[in-house]
Amino acid sequence: MMNRNIQVEFISWTPVEKQTVELVERKGVGHPDYIADSASEVSSVALSKYYRRNYGHILHHNLDKVLLVGGQAKPYFGGGELLHPITIIVSGRATEYVFMKDGTLDRVPIGTLIVGAVKEWIKKNLRFLDPDRHVKIDYLVRSGSQDLVGVFELGEASTPLANDTSFGVSFAPLSKLERLVLNTERYLNSREFKEKYPEVGEDVKVMGLRSDKKIKLTVAAAMISMLVKDMDHYLSVKEEVHNKILDLASEIAPEYEVEAIVNAADNPDKGIAYLTVTGTSAEHGDDGMTGRGNRANGLITPLRPMSLEATAGKNPVSHVGKLYNVLAQKIANKIIEEEPKVNEVYVEILSRIGAPIDQPQVAVAKILTDGPQEFSAVKSEVEEIINDEISKIVKLTDDILGGKVMLF
Repeated sequence: MMNRNIQVEFISWTPVEKQTVELVERKGVGHPDYIADSASEVSSVALSKYYRRNYGHILHHNLDKVLLVGGQAKPYFGGGELLHPITIIVSGRATEYVFMKDGTLDRVPIGTLIVGAVKEWIKKNLRFLDPDRHVKIDYLVRSGSQDLVGVFELGEASTPLANDTSFGVSFAPLSKLERLVLNTERYLNSREFKEKYPEVGEDVKVMGLRSDKKIKLTVAAAMISMLVKDMDHYLSVKEEVHNKILDLASEIAPEYEVEAIVNAADNPDKGIAYLTVTGTSAEHGDDGMTGRGNRANGLITPLRPMSLEATAGKNPVSHVGKLYNVLAQKIANKIIEEEPKVNEVYVEILSRIGAPIDQPQVAVAKILTDGPQEFSAVKSEVEEIINDEISKIVKLTDDILGGKVMLF
C-alpha cells in the first residue's frame, strides 16, 4: 500500500439533523447559474472527447469561466416574445494547436466544438429555449499558461500531476431536509412531471429551512406564458405544484411538519405572476456564472463544510478542483454505505501543484460515531476505504466524461 497521509479523526459535535436550524438550497436545470455550469462542463467534455479521438489523450484545458448575461422578454398570458437574446460567453484556456508526428500543425476547432455542445445541451434540457433564436453563444478561449501546460504534459505518461494547489470537501449522508430539497427540484423537472404539467418551466429553485421539526420550502417555479391562458389557470397549476411538493415531503420527511410556498413574489390582485416565455429567469435579465450554484453533491449547504471551487469546466485529468471534490463525495458515500457505525462523515482532500493526483498532501475523514469505542472499531476500515478510492482516482476521468458522476 502506498504511503499516503491519511488522517481519520473522531468528532463529537451535534449531528445536523439534531441542530435547531438547518438551511439548504438547490438551483435547478433552468437557473442561470446551472446553465452556466452546464455550458462549462459540456464544452470541456466536447473538447476532451475530440482530443482523445484525434490525438490519443486529453490535452490541457480549463473552461470554468462562463458568464451568462440575461436577456429581456415580454411574457403575457397565452403568449409572449423574447425582446433581447440571452448571451452565453464561454471563456478559459485550451490547447488549440497540436504538432503532429508528420511535422504538420493541426488546429483544434475549439469554437465549433464549444458552440455545438452548448446548443445541444440547451436543446435537450430547456424545452422552450431555442438556442438559435433565443441565445447568442460566444467564446473567448486562449492558450494555457506554459507552466500549467508543462505540468499537465509531465503527468501524461503515468499518473497525472495536480495542476493546482486546492482542496475537495464533501460529506455524507444527506439529511432529510437536504434530500427533500434535492428531490423536489428533480421531481419538478422530471419527464413524468413535465408531461402532466407542461406549464412549469425548467427554472426551479428550492430553498429549505428547518426549525426544529418544522420545514419551510420556498420554491420558485417559472411558468411558460404561452401555455397559461389566464390568472385562474396559473393559480390552478401553482396549487398543483404546491400539492405535489407536499406529497413528496410526506414520503421523504414524514416526521416533519412541512410548509411549501410557491412563487412567493406573486400578487394575483395586481396581475403579478412568475411568467416566462422560455422557462428560465435568464430571459428577465437574471445573470449566471460558473461556480455560483450547486456543489458536487447537487446542493448549496451553508451549514456544512463545502468548497467554493467550481467543478464544471475544469479538465477531468489533472484539475484537482474538480477531481478532489468528486473523490471526496465518493469516499464519503462509501464510508456511510460500508460502515453502519458511522453516523456522519466529512472528507477533506488537499493537493499540491505538480504532485501526482493520487498523492495528496493530506486526506482527512472526520467521523461522527456514537462514541470513542465505535470510532476505534471503524478507524482502520475507513483508512482503507480512503486509500482504495484515492488509488483509483484516474478512473474518475472516464466516469466524468460518461456523465456517471454528479458535478453540480
